[in-house]
Amino acid sequence: MKATSITATPNLTIEKGKGARALTALNKYKLLYLMILPGLLYFIIFKYLPMGGLIIAFQNYQPFQGITGSEWVGLKHFIRLFTEPTFMQLLRNTLILFAMNIVIFFPLPIIVALMLNELKGRYLKNWIQTIIYIPHFMSWVIIVSITYVFLTVDGGVINELIASLGGNKISFLTSSEWLRTIYILQIIWKELGWSTIIYLAAITVVDPQLYEASEMDGASRLRKTWHVTLPAIRPVIITLLILKIGSTLDLGFEHMYLLLNSLNRSVAEIFDTYIYTAGLKNGQLSFSTTIGLFKGVVGLILVMLSNKLAKRMGEDGVY
Repeated sequence: MKATSITATPNLTIEKGKGARALTALNKYKLLYLMILPGLLYFIIFKYLPMGGLIIAFQNYQPFQGITGSEWVGLKHFIRLFTEPTFMQLLRNTLILFAMNIVIFFPLPIIVALMLNELKGRYLKNWIQTIIYIPHFMSWVIIVSITYVFLTVDGGVINELIASLGGNKISFLTSSEWLRTIYILQIIWKELGWSTIIYLAAITVVDPQLYEASEMDGASRLRKTWHVTLPAIRPVIITLLILKIGSTLDLGFEHMYLLLNSLNRSVAEIFDTYIYTAGLKNGQLSFSTTIGLFKGVVGLILVMLSNKLAKRMGEDGVY
């Protein structure tokens, strides 16, 4: 009994010491914790709590019966998802659009940030940044509407120009051949400027002495960019690339839904739009939840694999 009391007392003292230090740190940085509280509540309420509803992917969910009263069907919806002919079409369309995002769009903000960094005129630089940032604050409805004004066959600016030059009008908005091109160009227009912000912020913390040393070695501006700036911002590039890979199957619903029509559906239908069609339009809530769960699991696996690969290559990774 004495031995037990002797060993328990130090443990209680250590635990009280840890608790006191935690309270002291909490009181010291209370304003910082208060700042992150809204973001923390957002993720808890809208990201983590709804994960409990994923159970309906294994049920034949009926809203009036609720989660507890709906029939349990196990992997029935998963089997249906992987065996339907539309699955390969959805997967192909989604992967092609994602590949275009990675190959075409992802490098552009890096290039633009490097070019803006080389500008010496402050006002010119600010003016260009303002111009390219503005589309980010427009909704996809506005972006697609402006595209419609330019590309529609009935009085569209581009088609009228083609007709005035003696050519035949092109059905850009209903053509399956032009859908992917229009999609990626709209993303570039809307998000290019905003995506440069992180890279510009990373460039500002590069040690100026590195540039001075490279100048002493006779390096040109291009050489300084290649051998100093790019290696300095490489961790940021790798981190954003890993996060981008995690959204392979999550391209966004609103943008593609606004471009989708019956004539280009064969190349425009992706998992996000199919979830809307199956879940809300057809009332197949369990099946649409299954698709969402599949997307989330794939994204998690890709993030973990790409992060592990980055660490093997000597990078810090995301975690």
